[in-house]
Amino acid sequence: MTDEDRKISVGLLTVSDRCFQQLTKDISGSCLRELVDGGFHLKAKVLVEECVPDELEAINTVLTNWCDCLKVNLIFTLGGTGFSPRDITPEATRTVIEREAPGLSLAMIKMSLEITPLAMLSRPVCGIRKQSLIINLPGSPKAVKECFQMIAPSLQHAVDLITGSKDVAETHKIMQLSAMQVKRHHHSCQNLSPGDPQAVAFRPRHSNFPMINVTEAQDIVLNHCSVTAYEAIDYMGGVGRVLASDIFSRDPLPPFPASMKDGYAVIASDGLGVRQVIGASIAGSQLAEVKIHSGYCARISTGAPLPPGADSVIMVEETKLISASEDGQEELQVEIMAEVQRGQEIRSIGCDIKEGDLVLERGTVLTPTDVGILATVGQTEVEVYALPIVAVLSTGNELQESKTDLQSGRIRDSNRPALLTFLKQQGFPTVDAGIAEDHPESLHQRINAAFEKADVLVSTGGVSMGEMDLLRHILVSRFNAVIHFGRVDMKPGKPTTFASCQHDGKTKLIFALPGNPVSAIVTCHLFVIPACKKMSGHGRHLPIRVRAELSNSIGHFPLDSRPEYHRVTLQWHAEKPIACAISTGNQRSSRLQSMSRANGLAILPSKTPEILTIPNGTIVDVLVIDMF
Repeated sequence: MTDEDRKISVGLLTVSDRCFQQLTKDISGSCLRELVDGGFHLKAKVLVEECVPDELEAINTVLTNWCDCLKVNLIFTLGGTGFSPRDITPEATRTVIEREAPGLSLAMIKMSLEITPLAMLSRPVCGIRKQSLIINLPGSPKAVKECFQMIAPSLQHAVDLITGSKDVAETHKIMQLSAMQVKRHHHSCQNLSPGDPQAVAFRPRHSNFPMINVTEAQDIVLNHCSVTAYEAIDYMGGVGRVLASDIFSRDPLPPFPASMKDGYAVIASDGLGVRQVIGASIAGSQLAEVKIHSGYCARISTGAPLPPGADSVIMVEETKLISASEDGQEELQVEIMAEVQRGQEIRSIGCDIKEGDLVLERGTVLTPTDVGILATVGQTEVEVYALPIVAVLSTGNELQESKTDLQSGRIRDSNRPALLTFLKQQGFPTVDAGIAEDHPESLHQRINAAFEKADVLVSTGGVSMGEMDLLRHILVSRFNAVIHFGRVDMKPGKPTTFASCQHDGKTKLIFALPGNPVSAIVTCHLFVIPACKKMSGHGRHLPIRVRAELSNSIGHFPLDSRPEYHRVTLQWHAEKPIACAISTGNQRSSRLQSMSRANGLAILPSKTPEILTIPNGTIVDVLVIDMF
């Protein structure tokens, strides 16, 4: 019998009205499938998956079929275990099982209560039908992972007992040995923090977070973002800000008939001939007191009000001086040399902007031209969406400030200065949260201080598989954070983590980025900046995407198992309709120079058995980034 034959079969039944109606994606099922496939204390394979609405008969039908016909060894239901009126998974499970397994339910609730008191509102039921074990799990990915990890070590033995496997005695011995090791470890480490070096042997060897693609990750991020607030600012500081209300004109523009040229205000029906000059209308002056009658005209400058009686303006170039005062200071007579049309060279009242016109819409990202429009209509104070305040924290015992001489075994922190200035360049206010050591108390203090001042926390480091990577644990255990995702299918940036929590009644977003400098900058472009843009009212959040041709410097580049965001310089040539993408050189995620002159991220596909390299001239999508 092969190892594959010995694997126990698993069924995953998602119970959710919204998932069944395809109004939302089944993230919990994907999370549990990843745990099962990852072999977490269990030799198992997912045999069947299904989604049903929160209806007793639908749940009952699937569970009965899987137990009696398919003979699935281990069945997990996901969702429907709470107090809501349609949460009836436990009741449906009780109609199916023949014997209850309360120890499994008790173990999950006990573990969950150590994380949150809300666990007391969960009502899981576990039990046996024929040779199948049915276990109710909660609906959230975080709770699914926690509960599964708690009971997983006992499941192989439980299935062996139910099915009467000949391996039951051996499995029992292994479980006893494992329990003794855990007990000894707990006794010797009960006063240790999770990151103490003595606990290194007990760190996880594989990530329990499901791998999701970049688009899925961006959707999750943006779904958790909302506009922060509104504020009134002086219009001169408005460039780059987003209007939170419509702007209307209080006056017409121009507010009077105004000349478009330097010349003479005339009556069009007078036609050609000599006119007596009886005055002047200068820009900025009041309307002329004299009224223009037939045979008369008045000098007028560009932008000046049209005198009463006049209905047209003729340019000075189309006239001839006939007579002037002795000192030459006044024109007495001029001859009109060209035909004049009524309304010629005149801007009528409100021809540019009418009184009450909508001049700028809510959601407009203000430009210098828009500031000019605000000045035109006299709107010197405007309501805009408030900007999220972003705190940037670096983590790692190896890091030191850049101002001091380099110490032995240390490196200067480049992530924090780069991200702080990048966020400022994008227009977002920042908080320097400093450097946290790889120790629970240091992380807790720095994160707590950042939450006091900022809406968004961006950290770098501490999210990989090292023994000192404690950030996720601290976020969950100390701040009751929800980890929305912990791995992204991309290079660089795979360990990127996104979480949220409540702090003093306010929602805080956390972007735990990888520690390598390039990874931090790339993931900031893809996740942090889009989130901040949505929170500050922008309608467009994601980087601009263009098509570009890969140059010889990238051609035949070996592809990775993950889609790669290759740093490039985009160049446009007159003879080509699309841009050319030129590699910035060595793409190691620790080499910040590869970002130095990059203005694009070329998205290279992941390799396949058939395609291992990408040829010269391939057309790919490139994200445009403004690094300089």
